Amino acid sequence: MKIYFAGSIRGGRNDASLYREIIDFLRNFGEVLTEHIGDLNLTEIGDDGPDDRFIHDRDLEWLQSADVLVAEVTQVSMGVGYEIGRAVESGKKVLCLFRPGENRKLSAMIAGCSKIDLVKYQSFSEAKTIITDYFKRNFISS
Repeated sequence: MKIYFAGSIRGGRNDASLYREIIDFLRNFGEVLTEHIGDLNLTEIGDDGPDDRFIHDRDLEWLQSADVLVAEVTQVSMGVGYEIGRAVESGKKVLCLFRPGENRKLSAMIAGCSKIDLVKYQSFSEAKTIITDYFKRNFISS
């Protein structure tokens, strides 16, 4: 199974360590194509490729080859929204994780899309349970 993990880069790196934990956990279910999202050395400059076109084309190729997109959407990111839209358009399964809190508002385009599985959570432990249940329900036959 190929997993595309989406999390904010240029929108802010406040959750980078959480992304790292989620990516490490997602490896239990398959290959995570976008491990660099959890790289603590990656800054919001987003210099994970020689130029923007390279990054776009590389990431879109990874997204198209993935079986599922898992996105942490608490930190607002135009790029993550774009990736989610492209995944939905391609008919891929999409799981979005959101941590509600003061001054945190989720886009209606994500919250209102019936083709996105959106789950609110508070802790990494809770996210692990949500992810496990999601993969069991959608990909692992009993």
